[in-house]
Amino acid sequence: MRRRLGLLLLLLVLAGCSDSGAAPSSTEGATTVGFTNPVYDQNFADPQVIAVDNGYVAFATNGTLGNVQTLKSADLVSWEQVGDSLPSLPEWTTPGKVWAPEVAVHAADRYVMYYTTSDDASGRQCIGVAVASAATGPYIDKSSKPLICQVAEGGSIDASPFEDSSGKRWLYWKNDGNAIGVDTWIYVSELSPDGLTLAGPTRRLIKQDLAWEGDLVEAPYMVERGGKFHLFYSANAYDKSTYAVGHAVCTTPTGPCKKSGDPVLVSSEDAAGPGHNMVLTKDNRDWFIYHAWDPAAVGIDPPGRTMWLSELTWTEDTPVVQPPLKSNPTRP
Repeated sequence: MRRRLGLLLLLLVLAGCSDSGAAPSSTEGATTVGFTNPVYDQNFADPQVIAVDNGYVAFATNGTLGNVQTLKSADLVSWEQVGDSLPSLPEWTTPGKVWAPEVAVHAADRYVMYYTTSDDASGRQCIGVAVASAATGPYIDKSSKPLICQVAEGGSIDASPFEDSSGKRWLYWKNDGNAIGVDTWIYVSELSPDGLTLAGPTRRLIKQDLAWEGDLVEAPYMVERGGKFHLFYSANAYDKSTYAVGHAVCTTPTGPCKKSGDPVLVSSEDAAGPGHNMVLTKDNRDWFIYHAWDPAAVGIDPPGRTMWLSELTWTEDTPVVQPPLKSNPTRP
């Protein structure tokens, strides 16, 4: 009996020693626990995220989940598949080329989605608009034609809604000029209060005119900060490691805008072709959300574009974006 009791005590002691060498408790070192990129490791190109119901919903270009791939998360790091938030398309288009969806939150029961899809009549990519009563959809587009379709300029893609501090709503997009060998411009127009029509003149902001931008600029995203307007945009070929994110400072939502010069987010050893970003603020910290792909995938067309996070900080009017890192020291 004593031998059995002694053996039991020895096993308990050894078990305690083993536990002491395990991972720290949930409170120990909690402030330094980070996260790993990509935060969603399946193809999820052109991501946009909105904050809703104490969590987040993400939208992306068509893929295995449907026309508009949709995810949800409680923390921006762990994502759960929802499915397709735009399961039906209007009669003027067909599935297969639904790109770059972005959602504007109008109310707790009203969400307006802008998305790119093929206009069957012209054969160009154009911009549609759909509405839902829940963030995850289903979004419904009742239109008989695209919202924006600049056929003579190659089409219209990458629509991005923005609400300024006065409450005015704006829509930014790109004419798809590189599809026909002409200039690409970032355009803007004021939106109607319901977000369903353009309510003002159309203005050009910037085009490709820097060496690193190659043949195009695209994927606009506007941020208002300290009375100034910061336009982020992507440039160069999305499937090349030269794809990157640029920045311009604008005096008003409709310009004029002055480019910063060199890109603010470029390829790293961990990720290639970072682009099509947006900015989300969480707990007083700004985060770049964007897609990138594995540098080992060079030569694969198209590469798998997965969802990444990088922290954004500011030096006065200059954005400083953390390079793409697989291992990050702190969580959002």
